[in-house]
Amino acid sequence: MGTLSSRLMHGGLRFGLFQAPFHAHWRNPTLQLQRDLDLCEWLDHLGFDEYWFGEHHSGGWEIITSPDLMIAAASQRTSRIKLGTGVVSVPYHTPFQVAERMVLLDHLTKGRVMFGVGPGALPSDAYMMGMDPKETRPRMEQAMEAICHLLRSDDPLTMETHWFKLREARLQLSPYSDPLFDICMATTVSPNGPRSAGQFGGAVLSMSATTDAGFEALSTHWDIWNLKAQEHGHTADRSKWRIVAPVHIAETTEQAFRDVEHGIEPWVRYFREVVALPGAPDTDDRDEFVRAMVDGGFAVIGTPDDAAALVDRLWEQSGGFGALLVFGNDWANPQATKRSFELLIEEVAPRYQGSIRRRTSSHAWTAANREEFLGRAAAAGQEARERHEAEMAAKQEQQ
Repeated sequence: MGTLSSRLMHGGLRFGLFQAPFHAHWRNPTLQLQRDLDLCEWLDHLGFDEYWFGEHHSGGWEIITSPDLMIAAASQRTSRIKLGTGVVSVPYHTPFQVAERMVLLDHLTKGRVMFGVGPGALPSDAYMMGMDPKETRPRMEQAMEAICHLLRSDDPLTMETHWFKLREARLQLSPYSDPLFDICMATTVSPNGPRSAGQFGGAVLSMSATTDAGFEALSTHWDIWNLKAQEHGHTADRSKWRIVAPVHIAETTEQAFRDVEHGIEPWVRYFREVVALPGAPDTDDRDEFVRAMVDGGFAVIGTPDDAAALVDRLWEQSGGFGALLVFGNDWANPQATKRSFELLIEEVAPRYQGSIRRRTSSHAWTAANREEFLGRAAAAGQEARERHEAEMAAKQEQQ
């Protein structure tokens, strides 16, 4: 089990945003997408580490259909934040083109791209593409075998499955990143994600860590990931583990609750009617629902201290991870949302990144020795006055 102090010694916990996104279907989609890019630019300015764009094709809310296009646009408006596919629904694409696009993005972003993959979250997406949801996981594993070969090897690949065929396939470009950008496998509760992460030399992207079942699974997911990585000659690395959680904070708990009145009710309806929120409270009353989510540990709607308490709880349960990603959810209006992220990076992140360690130590040392330092300053002042008086007296005698 890792400790927070040991994590600080290795660069500190990273913070980012997972933007599915969740945008109300009756609002202007063009404006919503522009706000996603604006928010990415704002987080880059604040010093956040990561921003992930989702891929979905139905439901009317999660309207980013191509995370690679969003990354290409965001890369031109940012300078340091890393940009991830959160996630590419691999069974919906030919593996050769997926590998090509990720390498191209790696060059366009100069090494700031991250490759998140999954089988596809919405059964309605699979239905429209003529797939049985039971097919998507096997297809993802077949595709990842091809994609990882194409990304990591110069040798041509000939491979045939019932849904794709490659003939002496090889990429024209090597990755910009050395040796390769991060590959992350999305997971909820089942062991499939950690198993795939170990098999393909990737990492884990935990999407349901704050649900009861997802939280319980954190302790076993590391063991599964680590075991499968060893079996396949890879190394599981906790610093590459991302955990996603719903968080909105303000200066006070009361303000945070007022903020989320803007959009949490339709968000709840979307999850109840389309996605199905695991363990959702059995109530139609918005305030009761929100309070139940907070009291049950699913979400943080509160203060920076509440967000820090969530980090500590996830850390203890998982044994250590590399990044906390906040779900983008439109609970609050754009101004309150930006303020929440500002508070997160200003007041929460420094506790886990070591950036205030020396400042805090210096403050404590100065305060502890205040009397001595004030005494020295007073003595120095008295000595200066005595010298001045002696000098004045000597001049008077000379006159």
